[in-house]
Amino acid sequence: MKNRLLILIGKIIVKLLKLMKRNAGNLPGIILWHLSGQKSVSMFKVDCPIIAVTGTNGKTSVTNCIAQLFERSGKKIIINREGNNLDTGICSLLLRYCDMSGKVDADYLILETDESHVPVVYSQLKLDTLVVLNFFRDQLDRNGEMETLIQKINGFCRTFEGNLILNGDDPNTARLGKANPKNKNVKYFHAEPYAFATDKIFEASEGRFCPFCGEPLEYEYYQYSHIGKFICKNCKFGDYEPYMTASGIDLEKPVFTADGHEYSPKLNSIYNVYNMTAVASAAKLYEIDEQITDDVISNYTVNNGRMENFMLKDRMATLNLAKNPVGANMTLRVMNEMQGEKELLFVLNDNVADGLDVSWIWDINFSIFERVTRVVTSGTRAHDIAVRIKCSGYDAEKIAVRPDLDDAVEELARTEGRKFVIANYTAVQPTRSALKRYIAKHGGKSE
Repeated sequence: MKNRLLILIGKIIVKLLKLMKRNAGNLPGIILWHLSGQKSVSMFKVDCPIIAVTGTNGKTSVTNCIAQLFERSGKKIIINREGNNLDTGICSLLLRYCDMSGKVDADYLILETDESHVPVVYSQLKLDTLVVLNFFRDQLDRNGEMETLIQKINGFCRTFEGNLILNGDDPNTARLGKANPKNKNVKYFHAEPYAFATDKIFEASEGRFCPFCGEPLEYEYYQYSHIGKFICKNCKFGDYEPYMTASGIDLEKPVFTADGHEYSPKLNSIYNVYNMTAVASAAKLYEIDEQITDDVISNYTVNNGRMENFMLKDRMATLNLAKNPVGANMTLRVMNEMQGEKELLFVLNDNVADGLDVSWIWDINFSIFERVTRVVTSGTRAHDIAVRIKCSGYDAEKIAVRPDLDDAVEELARTEGRKFVIANYTAVQPTRSALKRYIAKHGGKSE
């Protein structure tokens, strides 16, 4: 009776918010979280398999792609497309799809899940498959140090016997495969070196030492940050048989091969190759038709500030979200790997959702700039990011500080040439809007 009453209250709140034209993505779950004694997800009856995707970067893209695999296979799915990935957001989602008894009708639940909330949510719901993409330092004032976060998920994995799909090239992710020696369903995905892989590390790294014996890890190559082919010579951590391998990676075309099939993704970054290899791993596990997998991987793109293209009159600008050093470094890599001269707009905010601590910008490797002729900075911390870029050795005369976003976009588009835009979490949508306002005023288009 208590669960029925709570579900009734929750559904009324959802209905009222909808009538008010408000997003019911989180508030109903917050209210039920308090009313249920912090166990709001446990009131739902879910009989179908649940696939969860977690990790610092790439959760949204991989979750959406896996959802498309099942949708195109004719399955009825429920997914948190809006990205409400805490327990309160997942509770709000299930409220919209359950009956008055709390029963959820679907063939699969496919849920993007915040890293810190994996143990919270799946101690209340039975999880079939957990996909873990990567771990990087992110929002230290909310998450704390990365090791604390990994230990939370590792604790969950100690008793988890479902499918674990892990990035085997991230030692911080691969270590989860050893959490429960009884689990025979651990699967690793891996990528062979691409053209810009290195034998030395050039970016902030969290994977230097073996988490089991403490010895330094030895890398055959680095793809980016601490992602690459590694081994502990002492205890052999890193010596595993990949379930899925990306090979023949050519980002110029772009193409890569996985499980004998060549894919042509629309996004040409090594970061995206890892994401799509995770998707291919899930497709293989659930025996999705190869043609469906090919169609999803080869056509997936995003229009929400993730490698999104805009034409500012006749000048191409690529916008990408970067909420931590690795995200920013990846965009810089894509920019540097492109031939010709480029200009960069970096928009940095320090709102609550971003994390008030912006010290992470000092782990961005601006010293790798190649053929970057000018930089514009904007956002609430426009001067901070300008100082950071100057301290990397970049010529201060080539840095223009424009805290107002519209002024910043006008400044960026004032000159000819290829443009790149990096914006952190709360900055990305205002930046998209500013780019669209420029197009409406001066011409161009959103691609």
